Amino acid sequence: MLNLAVLFFIIAVVAAVFGFAGIAGTAAGLAQILFVVFVVLFVISLIFGRRTLSR
Repeated sequence: MLNLAVLFFIIAVVAAVFGFAGIAGTAAGLAQILFVVFVVLFVISLIFGRRTLSR
């Protein structure tokens, strides 16, 4: 999923050079959504990765 986020980010940057319209706007929107999903999953993995089972 990170690969897709990076891919859409690159597409969004190229699209920004040409102006946000049509597919360019869609790619930018998808890049934002994938970025947010990735950050949320990263934070969740940090929280649950530090938990240890104590007996």
